[in-house]
Amino acid sequence: MSDHPQAVPGASSYARLAARRLGWLSAGALVLAASAIADILTGPAFLSIDQVLTALFAPSEVDQTTAVIVRQIRLPMTLMAMLVGIALGIAGVAMQTILGNPLASPYTLGFSAAAGFGAALAIVTGLSLPFLPWMTIPVAAFVAASGAAVLVYGFAHRKGMTPDVMVLAGIATLFLFQSLQSMVQYLASPEVLQAIVFWLFGSLLKANWDNVPITATIVVFCTALLVPDAWRLTALRLGDTRAASLGVEVERLRVKVFVLVALLTAGSVAFVGTIGFVGLVAPHIARMLVGEDQRFLMPMSALTGACIMTGASILSKMISPGSVIPIGIVTAVIGVPFLFGLILRLKGGRP
Repeated sequence: MSDHPQAVPGASSYARLAARRLGWLSAGALVLAASAIADILTGPAFLSIDQVLTALFAPSEVDQTTAVIVRQIRLPMTLMAMLVGIALGIAGVAMQTILGNPLASPYTLGFSAAAGFGAALAIVTGLSLPFLPWMTIPVAAFVAASGAAVLVYGFAHRKGMTPDVMVLAGIATLFLFQSLQSMVQYLASPEVLQAIVFWLFGSLLKANWDNVPITATIVVFCTALLVPDAWRLTALRLGDTRAASLGVEVERLRVKVFVLVALLTAGSVAFVGTIGFVGLVAPHIARMLVGEDQRFLMPMSALTGACIMTGASILSKMISPGSVIPIGIVTAVIGVPFLFGLILRLKGGRP
């Protein structure tokens, strides 16, 4: 009998698969770093890469104007784009997993529409928080998005939290808050209407060092709670029955993930406005690269979402030199063709 341990069948092929997945994650991180630098480089004021890098890492060695442009204006916008992309990427892949629906996302289930309604209502009524007036619109958007989550959960809970019921409740919520948005816009004066529409388009222009840490805290908190459930979410892709046979408490997992997705969505759109399609597109791109294993799919979707957002931010500044196109318009232009392509790839109701 040989003294050497026998190789486990399939171990080498799994090692190659894991290495390939880690390679894609590394490539995604490099692309994100490059796109983040490119995003800081682009803007109405032309800056060289040397000026940007010096302002980032040695601000005392550049003139004050350059330092302010890079560190106080462009860097917060880039960080916010990355954080929103990460939040929507993770929220999208989690939502598609618990619902088993390739077209599920925070946007298509009404959370973003609810946030838009909350912001529009705050703008048209002129509400203001007593001690933090600049937080009024974000708080209103956050509360409305959370209310939408409670509404969807309430309907789904009465029917056993099944994926079909959650999807239908989400679609109904989407139409409800879109109609409420339209009513608020109809009642608003022309000046107020302009402010509402600009917020609904989605924009990074209001990103600053006051709201970036808030969004970062929400993203880190929710991600830290989702990561331990990676294997359970992977098992859930096999179906409720098989996941339950592996010891997964399916309904409890759905409720937990649903709450965290609602929190991620509300936190990401509260400061930048409605951002569509990132939570839909990013998970599918990530899935094509690394497969269904959530240990790789979740971080890949986060990286993909961040890359989409930083890329859209760059395009928003290049389309019309001297001005910034709302980033929500750019993500929609990117997302709609992808959605059509996904529909064309559907086979028997699944991609």
